[in-house]
Amino acid sequence: MTHIYNDPDTFKSDVLTGFASAHPRYVERVSDASGFIRAGGPLAGKVSLVIGGGSGHYPSYNGVVGPGFADGAVLGDIFASPSAEQVYRIARAAHGGAGVVLAFGNYAGDRLNFGVAADRLRAEGVDVRVVWVTDDVASAPPGAEADRRGIAGTFTVYKMAGAAAEEGKDLDEVERLMRRANAATYSFGVAFDGCTLPGASDALFHVQDGQVDFGLGIHGEPGISTTDWIPATRLAEQLVERVLAERPASADGRAAVLLNGLGATKYEELYVLWSEVEPRLRAAGLDLVDPEVGELVTSLDMAGCSLTVTWLDDELDPLWRAPADTPAYRRGQAVAGGRFTERAVSVGAEAEEAQEAASQASRRHAAVARDLIATLAATVEEHKERLGEIDAVAGDGDHGIGMSRGSRAALEAAESAVCSGGGVGSVLSAAGAAFGDRAGGTSGILWGLLLDTVGEGLGNQEPVTLPRLAEAVRAATTRVQTFGRAELGDKTMLDALCPFADALEQAADTALTLPEAWRAAAESCAKAAEATAPMVPKVGRARPLADRSVGTPDPGAVSLALIVAAIGERLDQTCQTIHEESS
Repeated sequence: MTHIYNDPDTFKSDVLTGFASAHPRYVERVSDASGFIRAGGPLAGKVSLVIGGGSGHYPSYNGVVGPGFADGAVLGDIFASPSAEQVYRIARAAHGGAGVVLAFGNYAGDRLNFGVAADRLRAEGVDVRVVWVTDDVASAPPGAEADRRGIAGTFTVYKMAGAAAEEGKDLDEVERLMRRANAATYSFGVAFDGCTLPGASDALFHVQDGQVDFGLGIHGEPGISTTDWIPATRLAEQLVERVLAERPASADGRAAVLLNGLGATKYEELYVLWSEVEPRLRAAGLDLVDPEVGELVTSLDMAGCSLTVTWLDDELDPLWRAPADTPAYRRGQAVAGGRFTERAVSVGAEAEEAQEAASQASRRHAAVARDLIATLAATVEEHKERLGEIDAVAGDGDHGIGMSRGSRAALEAAESAVCSGGGVGSVLSAAGAAFGDRAGGTSGILWGLLLDTVGEGLGNQEPVTLPRLAEAVRAATTRVQTFGRAELGDKTMLDALCPFADALEQAADTALTLPEAWRAAAESCAKAAEATAPMVPKVGRARPLADRSVGTPDPGAVSLALIVAAIGERLDQTCQTIHEESS
C-alpha cells in the first residue's frame, strides 16, 4: 500500500518537486516538463543520454541522473509512458550539441511516444538515436528477443551507455555499445504479491498466500506461471536456471549481475537469496564483476525480485566498472565534466502557433464539440474502475486512470479553445494535444492522434456534416492504424475503431441524420469491442500474458465503445445545428 500522498492525481508531480529540492547538486527541473537534466545544464560536445518511462520505479529514472550515467530523465505518470511532448522537452533541454540517445524499456506506449519525440527533434536538426531494452526472458521465447520487454536490465544497459558517453565517445559509438549491452542482458523475475497505486484500495493483482508468481512485469503485470512457496535455495535455482539458459556461446564468463528488489522485498531478504544465487553463478563458471544487490528498478510496493545477468567482454567490462555519481547510485570517483569543460545552452520548447481564425458556423460547432468532449470525460470517469479492472487481467491496470487524466485535460483545453474563438478543428486539435500530453502511454498518444486528425479533417471554416465527419473519422482511423502498427485481430482499440468508421461511412450514403448515423455506428463499435474477448493479443503489454487475456475484452476497445455510445446519446441534445444542416 502507498500510504503517503496528497491527491493521487498529483502524485508524480509531487514526487518530482520533492526530488528536485532534495538533490539540487545533481538535477534541475526543466520548465513545464515532467523530468530533469543534470544540474548546470548539458555539457557542450557530449552525447546526451536521456532515459525515461513511467513513474513508480525509483531509482529509475530520475535517481540515476548524474556523471557516468544519464544526462536527463523524463517520467510519465505511474506505470505510463511519458508523452511525446514531455520527452521532446527534456531531450531538447539535455542536448549539448553532440546528439541524443533516447532510451527506455520495450513497451508500446514508450516506443510510440519516444518515437514521435525523436522525429520532432530530427526535424529541428538534432541527431537522435532510439534504443529500447529487451532483457526479460519471460516475455518472449528465444528467437523473438525483439519482442521482450525491458525490466531490471535497463539499469545495466543505461549504466554502460552513460559511461560510454562520459568517456567522450561519439553518437554512433554510444548507440552501438548500448545495443551491444542490451543484446548481452538477460533477466527473470518473481513476485510474492502485487503493487498498489496511490489512492487505490487494493493491489493491481494478488499472489495467493503461500504461492509465487514467476515471470512478472514491472508495471503490475502478473506473472506467467504460479507455484507453491519455495525456500531461498530452490528460488535461487529457478532464477539462475532461467537466466543462464540463454547464455551466449561467445560468453567468457565475465558478468555484471543484479539481484533487484521490487519495492517490498527488503535488503535482508535479498541478501539471504544472494547467499544462494552467488555460489550457483560461480559454479556455472561466472566471474562476477562488481555485482549489485538492492533496489535498482522497483514497482512501487510490489513484493518480488529479479535476477539480471549482462555478459561482459573487453568493451563492456570497463563501461560497467566505470565511476558514476547520481542521487541513488554511486561508484568510484566520478567527476562531472571531467572530459567536457563547457556548458551548452539549455533550450526550452517552441512557442505555440497562433490559432487559425474560424468561421461563425465552425465556432458554433466548436461549442458542440466541447460538450461532446465533456461527455467523453464524464463517461471515462464513470467507468474508470471497470476499465482498470479489465486492463489488470493481463496488463498493468492503469487504462482507466490514464484515460481519466487525458480526458479531463482534453476538456480543459477544449474549453480554453472555445473561449478564445476557436473553430471545431482548433478545439479538437487542442483537446488531442492535451489528451496525449496528460494521459501518456499508448492510449494517450492514440487518442491524441484521433482527436487531432478528426479536427484537421473538419477544419475551422466549413460546417460539420455527416459525410465530412465520416471522412475525418476514416482519416483518423487510418492514421492510428499506421502509427500504432496494429492490424485487425491483434486485440487492440483498432478492432472496435475500424467497424465504427466503416458503419459511419456507410451511413453517410443514407438518409440518416448525423445523430442517427452515429448511434448506429456506436452499436457496431460496441459489438466489435465485445468480440475482442476471445481474441489472443498480439501487441502491447497484454501480449506476454496472452492466455490470461482470453475471455476478457480489450480495455482500449471497451473504452472506445463506451465513449462513442455516450456521445451518441448526447448528440440529440447538444447538436441541433448539426442535425439541421445534415438532414
